[in-house]
Order: sequence, then structure tokens, then C-alpha cells
Amino acid sequence: MANKPEEHSTALTDAVIAPVEKQPEAPDRASTPQNPVTDKSTAALAEPSEELKSEVSETKTDDATVAAAATPISIPAPAAPAGDVKPSPASPSWPETPAEHPLTSFFGQIEALIKEAAHDEVYGVILSPSNEFHTKLILQKFLRANQNDLDKAKQQLLDTLKWRKEFDPAKAASEMFEKSRFEGLGWILRVEGVPESTNKSDVVTFNIYGAVKDNKKTFGDLDAFLRWRVGLMERSVQKLDLSAATQPIPNFGAGPDPYQGIQVHDYLQVSFLRQDPLVKAATKKTIEVLGRYYPETLSRKFFVNVPLVMGWAYQAVKMIVSKETAKKFTVLSYGSALAGELGKGLPKEYGGEKGALNEVGEGMKLEG
Repeated sequence: MANKPEEHSTALTDAVIAPVEKQPEAPDRASTPQNPVTDKSTAALAEPSEELKSEVSETKTDDATVAAAATPISIPAPAAPAGDVKPSPASPSWPETPAEHPLTSFFGQIEALIKEAAHDEVYGVILSPSNEFHTKLILQKFLRANQNDLDKAKQQLLDTLKWRKEFDPAKAASEMFEKSRFEGLGWILRVEGVPESTNKSDVVTFNIYGAVKDNKKTFGDLDAFLRWRVGLMERSVQKLDLSAATQPIPNFGAGPDPYQGIQVHDYLQVSFLRQDPLVKAATKKTIEVLGRYYPETLSRKFFVNVPLVMGWAYQAVKMIVSKETAKKFTVLSYGSALAGELGKGLPKEYGGEKGALNEVGEGMKLEG
């Protein structure tokens, strides 16, 4: 499958599929009994909105990777957990690749790409021929995102380098944001013991759409919203600690990339009846930015607290995506059902054994 790079996103594509109309206050979710959905095929989103279709389509990037997982592995699958890996005394080395391998060619052109972009940093990693292992780690992500199409991977990396120089997402990750606009909207948590994960712990980002108090205030200033949203995304990627990684990422089609995060979209108390133009505009821009500049940074997405009565819509969405894509996103009607997917290391409102999300999660810096 050869999607255009701009349609790809393993990243946070965590765009705002978002709240338009806040529903009446409900009892505190931590104290409200929630019955897990046992048949995920009946859990659903509302009418397959433009935003949802975009969210799901963003997951298509790795379809071929999943489908080809049984092919011979020329680069060993990493066994080390993302973010938990500590630098070894000796510098890690990347397995040798043949001259015709796209990674070999990509690495050989890195100096020219850096010079053209006038920037050399991606996700906290300084790209350089002298920093071979970690440079190849980043290049491998871009190759996997483009199914080993070298030209597309080079263009996406070049675009990303130029954007990072201009936007400075690392700065956005540590900036102070207005409390009245963004309080409670996003949290990052390291979760241990995720079933089927090869990592000791995984980075999970929660997008809490029901926390939006005023659509105009939160989404009206698109630049301010995007700065906050990119800051949250960048901070979650920082938790992966890619500059300290010691195990290589497998070739495209040869196994999973362990240096990825998980995303949760929570729709508790959110109306699906209509969509605010401000929200749609923010959604579109977020998908565009995160989809283009954060490839191969997400492994799975969960949509939780989605109304049961809208189950038909999820079925409709499943009809337009591949089986492999459908496996990468899960819709649950109750937040407490999430523990069945991600284990007991979650906050209590999601069926876990930890404290409330706003107590154990890490948010952005807020003032005012």
C-alpha cells in the first residue's frame, strides 16, 4: 500500500475528535460502576465523522508491517523496553546492513539532509554520521512509516527537520499554558505490565475531551491550541528516551518497534450530536501536524466511554479499513474496560489499581 506521506501517521494523530457539546455532569468516574464491554465490535463511535475516519486512516501506515511480521528478520527485534533502557558502558552498535539496503543509503545522505534543513535534531536525538546508532534508529522510523520507500522517507524527514527548527516542539513541551484553557485535557502516564507488550513499562497519553469547558476558549486560538497539543505530544515522545536506546528497531515488516507510545481518547460526557467548526478546524490541523512530523511514535489507540447506542458506526468504520488496521484501534463503551487491554497499572477510573488520573498522571505546565 502506498499512501502519500502526508496521510501517514503513527503519531498521536491524537487529533481532537472532540467535544462539541458538554453533557450534564455525571458522578465521578472513579466511583461510578462501569461494566466492561466484552464484544468490542459492538462498542462504537458516533456517526463515522470526518475526524474519526482520519484517526483510523492514520493507523494504516503500519498495515504492511503487521501483515509482513512473519518475514525473515534481518535486524533483530528489540527486547529492551522503550524509555526503560539505560545506556550501556559501550556505545550500542547497529547491525550491519548491505549496500543496497535503504537504511544504508539513507544514512549515507544524512549530512546533506541536515545541511539542507539547517537543523539536526529529531525527538531528542542529534542526527550525525558520528552518532550512527541513534541516527539510524530515527531513520528506521521514517523508513518504516513509508514502507521502505527511501524517497518518501527522505522527504518526510526533511520536512520534519525544517518544521522542528521553526516550531521548536521541545520548547513547547516545557512551556507554560493557560490553565482556564487546557486544565485536565491531557495526561501522560508510564504504565507497567501491559499485556503482550515486550516493554517493562509503556508510555500512555490520555486525551480527556470531556474536560473542555469552553470550546471557543480552548480551540478558538488555533495556534495556541496547536502549541499545547504538540507540546503534549513532544513530552510523551521524550518519555520514550530514544537518545538512550540500546537495541535496534527491526526492518520494515520484520517485527514491532518497541519505541512507541499508546494513546487513549476519553469521551466521557461528550456529545456526538453535532460538531463545532472550531473543533473541526483544530482536529484537521492536529492530524496534519502530528501525522506528518511524528511517524512511528504510536503503537495502539483506544477510544473509551463511547456510547453503546452508536455501535453501528464502529462497524461502518471497520468496513473501510483493513483487518490489520482494525487491530490497532479499540473502542470501549466503559472506561473501566481499559484495564482488560492495558492491565492493572492504570488509574482507578480505567479499571486499574493506581490513583485517579489527575493524581498520578503528568500534565503540561499551567498557570493562571
